Amino acid sequence: MRLRLEARPEPSRAMLWLSPVLAALLAAAGGGVVFALLGYDPLVALGTLFLEPLSTLDGLTELGLKATPLLLCAIGIAVGVRAQVWNIGAEGQLTMGAIAGGGVALAFGGEGHWWTLPLMLLAGAAGGGAWAAIPALLKTRCNAHEILTTLMLSYVAIQFLGWLVHGPWIDPEGFNFPQTKMFDEDALLPVLIEGSRLNAGFLLALLSVPLAWLLLSRTVTGFRLRTVGQAPAAARYAGFSAEGAVWFSLVLSGALAGLAGVCEAAGPVGQLQPLMSPGYGFAAIIVAFLGRLNPFGILLASLLMALLYLGGEQLQVSMQLPIAATGTIQGMLLFFLLATDVFVDQRLVIGEARHG
Repeated sequence: MRLRLEARPEPSRAMLWLSPVLAALLAAAGGGVVFALLGYDPLVALGTLFLEPLSTLDGLTELGLKATPLLLCAIGIAVGVRAQVWNIGAEGQLTMGAIAGGGVALAFGGEGHWWTLPLMLLAGAAGGGAWAAIPALLKTRCNAHEILTTLMLSYVAIQFLGWLVHGPWIDPEGFNFPQTKMFDEDALLPVLIEGSRLNAGFLLALLSVPLAWLLLSRTVTGFRLRTVGQAPAAARYAGFSAEGAVWFSLVLSGALAGLAGVCEAAGPVGQLQPLMSPGYGFAAIIVAFLGRLNPFGILLASLLMALLYLGGEQLQVSMQLPIAATGTIQGMLLFFLLATDVFVDQRLVIGEARHG
């Protein structure tokens, strides 16, 4: 007797949605094994990671705060993947959005203008979109693969931010720390719950979910994106522009990541610092696929990933575990998702071993 994989007549819809659940459970189990090998009680560690952040109002508001950039970046990535356009550089676009929005805050903040904050949000989206337009141009004109160009431009954006906060934008009263001055009140997002850090950026992220669903499922543009991604020959026959899909997908994805960046700058951070994100743009790739590229699924996946970030901080404080433990579980989550995805198109069959 042996186990073998056999192709299904058609993809399993049940496994399509069960796979992320199995991946999350397997990642939690794998995390427990890691904790035990490190000499910690796995049940206590897992409870600290997954349950303790949800036990207080402060923890719940922090969950929404951390889910905001993950959700915005992942929605944009999912739109691109529908057209087979792979944006791996949301981290850099988030950074450029923070720079663009932060520049507006430094230039106009404190003057009491009602339009300062809206202009910051627009500038952040424009900054992220413009940064994503570079790989779009390189792909459509030079056939440079967007995976490489978007990824490499992320590091360029981070270095550019570092130069700004070490040089021309450094706070003159900040004791030479690499950061800008704190944004004024009119350049900060309003807080939703008094005493917490949850701000209006969370509402913008939530609004992106139904809008993205409508775009992908109920518009001609969404149909064109799906056709270009799934049936390029049919798209060419119908006159759908592959170049147009690349431009639309990357610029929209970059704009959403840029919006996430300015929400971080005008929200919990309140200034520009050398790093505006602990890796939200890269983690959003996992979030997009964990949510099955469906905006509502991505919402749930972003909350799970935010819980990992928040729980990882709890582990650092209460159990002195390194932050790398969180990254390990994120990696296992992606690994198990890829593994369980095999069973969407194939099934496990017990059969007689073949001889000779």
